[in-house]
Amino acid sequence: MPGSCSLKFFILVWGIALVKEGLSLSETELRVSKIKNGTVIDHISGGHALDVVKILGITGKEKKVITIAINVPSRRFKTKDIIKIEGRELNPQEVHKIALLAPHATINIVRNYKVVEKQRVKLPKIIENILKCANPACISNSNEPVQAKFYVESEEPLLLKCHYCGFIMEKKDILEQF
Repeated sequence: MPGSCSLKFFILVWGIALVKEGLSLSETELRVSKIKNGTVIDHISGGHALDVVKILGITGKEKKVITIAINVPSRRFKTKDIIKIEGRELNPQEVHKIALLAPHATINIVRNYKVVEKQRVKLPKIIENILKCANPACISNSNEPVQAKFYVESEEPLLLKCHYCGFIMEKKDILEQF
């Protein structure tokens, strides 16, 4: 039936590819080149890749190739997002930030086109020095030499409890900080 063809969207940094269903595999396959050295973040919850890019402070001005695929079909989840960052390996604090927003993500470190390290993100029980308390009256937001500290009350939905004032932060409170 004309006009009833559904579309799948794959968004890349430098363009958008629309892939029509019902075509042969060679006509529907979109290839993204491998990275020589860097990080691949896979299994990000569908639609959250741009949040992850934001918390990593990636602006596009770094002069590195960044590939972002959003809402890619997934067997494990309905959809997933993928980010490839050429020439950058994530540090543990960045991995913890990703775990806040993408608790099922996998981090792959690539060197000379080969995955040399693969790890699933794990949200630590205590989050320190990554976030600020959303309660403006909290002592961690004053001029006192106190670093913010949170306990993970729940992973899904994400709830963090401030060590100092007991304020409960939700995912939306976290997203506002990045």
